[in-house]
Amino acid sequence: MPIVELNYPVTYLANVGESRAKQLREGMGIQTYGDLLTYFPSKHIDRSRFYYTHELGPDMPYVQLKGHILSFEEEGHGRKRRIVAHFSDGQGVVDLVWFNGLQYVQKSYKVLTEYVVFGRPTVFNGRINITHPEIETAERFALSPQGLRPYYSVPEKVQRCGVNTRMVEQWVATVFRALRAPLPETLPPYLLEQMKLMGRDEAIRAMHYPKSAEHLSRASYRLKFEELFFIQLNILRYSRERQRRYKGHVFSRVGDYFMDFYNHHLPFELTGAQKRVIKEIRNDMKGGRQMNRLLQGDVGSGKTLVALMTMLVALDNGYQTCIMAPTEILAEQHFETFSKLLGDMPIRVELLTSNIKGKRRQSIYEGLANGEVQILVGTHAVIEDDVVFRNLGMVIIDEQHRFGVAQRAKLWAKNQTPPHVLVMTATPIPRTLAMTVYGDLDVSVIDELPPGRKPVETIHQYDERRVELYQRLRRQIELGRQVYIVYPLIKESEKMDLKNLEEGYKQICEAFPDLRVSKVHGKMRPAEKEAEMERFVKGETQILLATTVIEVGVNVPNASVMVIENAERFGLAQLHQLRGRVGRGADQSYCILVTGYSLASDTRRRIQTMTETNDGFEIAEEDMRLRGPGDLEGTQQSGIPFDLHIANLARDGQIVQQAREVARRILDDDPDASRPENAPMWEALAELNRHHVDWSSIS
Repeated sequence: MPIVELNYPVTYLANVGESRAKQLREGMGIQTYGDLLTYFPSKHIDRSRFYYTHELGPDMPYVQLKGHILSFEEEGHGRKRRIVAHFSDGQGVVDLVWFNGLQYVQKSYKVLTEYVVFGRPTVFNGRINITHPEIETAERFALSPQGLRPYYSVPEKVQRCGVNTRMVEQWVATVFRALRAPLPETLPPYLLEQMKLMGRDEAIRAMHYPKSAEHLSRASYRLKFEELFFIQLNILRYSRERQRRYKGHVFSRVGDYFMDFYNHHLPFELTGAQKRVIKEIRNDMKGGRQMNRLLQGDVGSGKTLVALMTMLVALDNGYQTCIMAPTEILAEQHFETFSKLLGDMPIRVELLTSNIKGKRRQSIYEGLANGEVQILVGTHAVIEDDVVFRNLGMVIIDEQHRFGVAQRAKLWAKNQTPPHVLVMTATPIPRTLAMTVYGDLDVSVIDELPPGRKPVETIHQYDERRVELYQRLRRQIELGRQVYIVYPLIKESEKMDLKNLEEGYKQICEAFPDLRVSKVHGKMRPAEKEAEMERFVKGETQILLATTVIEVGVNVPNASVMVIENAERFGLAQLHQLRGRVGRGADQSYCILVTGYSLASDTRRRIQTMTETNDGFEIAEEDMRLRGPGDLEGTQQSGIPFDLHIANLARDGQIVQQAREVARRILDDDPDASRPENAPMWEALAELNRHHVDWSSIS
């Protein structure tokens, strides 16, 4: 056993007091020895040679020198006070400069002692400087065989309390020296052999002190696989446990409600994708297990129609249904859509939001309790304790990433047997992320647009060519179409030179004095906002200026142009959502992305992606490559059950798939976790779960 425990607090280490321990915990997530060993270097630097001072220049990367400090001097006063050490290697002199930790510098470094100095050279007042260098005595300096030394990223706030990469390296080395036995293995021996994986002890040591680049690569692969494997093992195990535990309602028949709607009320023929998805959902609902399915489909692909038709199957089997939307606008749109589609069918549909009060609200409560209300559409209001269903059999959650897990879980308590759950999203989710964040859900995808829809043509327009832009808008309006113009800000900001809605409103009114213009933003009163939207929906105004409040929940088939001002300020997912507001009718629609000429390379790539494809999944994959999984809207890494120290979902999709296949095989071979060789693996999984709230069995 190790002479130290990996759960020892880092306060046991030299130079870590309570103040530094707090900074390490809050800034770097390091509380214990184990945390320290899994805080991996951000890069490794080849320190196999010493440079001479006369070789240094301002454009060089990190370098190391060996020599002596000739003298110290203090410069500046107050906040500008600094210490400068004149350092010589016998060939010339460079200045070592410190702005922080001045007392530590004065106590720690001595004149004429031989040191190794490491840092990035710059030029100030014609002299070579190295600011806040790493320093150690030459007699203690040792290179690894290939000269690869770890470099740890230390947040600026943590640096202020005197922590730098060298200090982290010293702490890591101290912990490794204190270990008298290998770090415990978490994967069974047969899996290491099958996958040709490095042992865990060797891998963690190699991440800090690799013998070569190839050694580092093998260590990295082993640890990435381990992280992703345990995520998949956890997800699949709980998914199987939920299937075993929750049998679900059996919807055995398709009856009059469904057939009447299909034969007499269907607004257009279903696409092949819609038929396939309805069949998948139908198989779930009649199979005797609780459905837990994710329905993905681009804006305008017909998810709402699929949702309604599957709700009718629930009604045919004597159950009530409920759809929960994140905003009142979206809930009201669903209610209006359902009411219009169902027409004169004898089905009671009700809308429940915070605006529904008094007798009407009480009537809805009574109708739900006695079963007269068959379809409930609402916002968070549907999960309130006062809402009691007689027999809730199916729940649909729209844009589910906007709801907390605990909120969604409340719907489970609305019936003794948990209802079937269908989760819908118009935000396309990259495959690797879906396997990780939504890995316990079966996935259906609507990947066709309804007949008659034309792909939206996306155009990149520079801001300076505004006359040409207005001419294009004028031509569309003369054809009887309507236009959206979206701005990133409501009012002018001194800090950001962006087009703002108030200024834009004046410009548009001046450019189109003969037209009626509306504006909508999140700071308006709900009634005022609804009135402006209603004018646009009815065609009473030709141009609607808005912030991203229109991203979700607006359906105006006659709107054929979406102009996005300062498009460089929006992420790919948001641009794609906004583009989805047009192209809902049979006419050709356009999305015009307006930017300045000066664009960063990533921004130019985003704009180019938008102009080249309408495929939401292709856009989502590119968005994840550009921004990483932690920043994607609606799929924040908080949805991942365990912390990722080394794996990256944007780059490691192949490893995710491998890990999922291996986890599935192990669960097939050892469903009750009884095989002795798997014991360390199950113990490691239990330990991971002890440190995380587990919501895996809740949709």
